[in-house]
Amino acid sequence: MNAIAISLVAFVCCFCGMHIGMAIGKLLPDDHLSGDSKEIVKIGAGLIATMTALVLGLLVSSSKDTLDTMNRQLVQDGAKIIQLDRILTHYGPDAANIRQTLQADVRQVLHQYWHEDVSQEAVLENIEVAQGSEKLQASLRALKPVNEDERQLLADAQRLSSEIAQSRWIMIEMAERDLPQAFLVVLLLWLLILYLCYGLIAPPNGTVKIVLFASALTGAAAIFLILEMNNPLTGVIKVSSAPMQMALNILCK
Repeated sequence: MNAIAISLVAFVCCFCGMHIGMAIGKLLPDDHLSGDSKEIVKIGAGLIATMTALVLGLLVSSSKDTLDTMNRQLVQDGAKIIQLDRILTHYGPDAANIRQTLQADVRQVLHQYWHEDVSQEAVLENIEVAQGSEKLQASLRALKPVNEDERQLLADAQRLSSEIAQSRWIMIEMAERDLPQAFLVVLLLWLLILYLCYGLIAPPNGTVKIVLFASALTGAAAIFLILEMNNPLTGVIKVSSAPMQMALNILCK
């Protein structure tokens, strides 16, 4: 399930819990909803609300860190790609084909994760994107330096290409990561119970329903943000392609 679907499920859980609680409240005897009983319900609801808010807050913070980490990773990758291209330029004509391979590799990444129309190639699988950087490494290994300067340039180029290849696999892993289903089920169950408690003690008037409706939307939106930021290369909220696009523009000059 994608982030939008799970967020809608969360909203439905809150909304249905509220109405179930209100329906149960109408059926219960008056002494079950006395002042003391409502206080106990409020205490229980407060505990659940505190735990839910704590978990949501931690998840939002963790997901934001994931998004920021990927942003920094892409900026570093863009700088390494530009640096690698400069090294290949200094190496000389023997590295001209490798520079073209590097450009094709960047185009593949842009097309795969941001669907930017930078090439006429078909959409590639994640493994094929990673293999693009491996082809670059193989091309570098095929070079035969003839002096000390070329040997040093080749060593620097191989180091950078290895770091870029590692980043490709990190991007693939980040694109496939997801929150555990059991964790989401427990979180949705907490929300359902919480809004059921609210429905039990809430007067069934329009103002209360609007407020609970708005708070349910807020909870669902928080889950949406968590899921989106937890997968920074897919969905609505994703990292910017600007570092890779700038690197490609420099490579093509």
